[in-house]
Amino acid sequence: MRALLTSVGLANDSIRTALTDLLGRPISECTAVHVPTAVYGLPEGPTYATEMTRYWDGLGWADLGTLELTALPSLPDELWRPALEAADAILVAGGNSGYLSYWAHHTQFAGLLPGLLEKAVYVGVSAGSCLLTPAYNYDRQRLAETGVYYDDEYDEAAPLGAGDSRGVGLVDFHLRPHLNSTDFGDLSPAAMERAAAKVDGPLYAIDDQTALAVADGDIRVVSEGDWLLFNAEPDQEGS
Repeated sequence: MRALLTSVGLANDSIRTALTDLLGRPISECTAVHVPTAVYGLPEGPTYATEMTRYWDGLGWADLGTLELTALPSLPDELWRPALEAADAILVAGGNSGYLSYWAHHTQFAGLLPGLLEKAVYVGVSAGSCLLTPAYNYDRQRLAETGVYYDDEYDEAAPLGAGDSRGVGLVDFHLRPHLNSTDFGDLSPAAMERAAAKVDGPLYAIDDQTALAVADGDIRVVSEGDWLLFNAEPDQEGS
């Protein structure tokens, strides 16, 4: 499995180079499918979805499609699954983490991901990055206690009651994006240390200039900013 887990996307040249390395060829020679679902759980979600699509399209993919998870229950597989299976990259947007988790698990998307990622590179942004981790398996109270993920009003009032706490669990570490940001509550190093003390396993806290490149079990930190690793295993100390 290959994945690039980011806070805000390809924020700098180092992260963009990491994606090219994972793809094995230039972005201009690759196809991608964008999954914007999480942004619809936020105010002005349609505006954000349009902005994200324009952002990804501006990177120059050979072909870029959009897959909205909420539409899948009403569609036969043959209308969307072939394009997803043929993609070189699957781009999963950030937004409302509970809303994304709900629709990933209430459609075929979560179940298909292990097979899809035998070929495609997963590129996550914020909540889209966190979806690959096991941390969503904690219930809402545990999430609120740890502060590892968003537990704000938008997750609590997810549209149509579509809130979920499950992750896909394709990586064995926890992730908290937006380290030191002032937009998501207290994401200071001290807050992240307190959060790490309440979870099992490693916790990476990354800022908006940092990403994690995962390739066949190896984890590499790609950063032009700040990041922290808590509860590290002995072989992770030098990551």
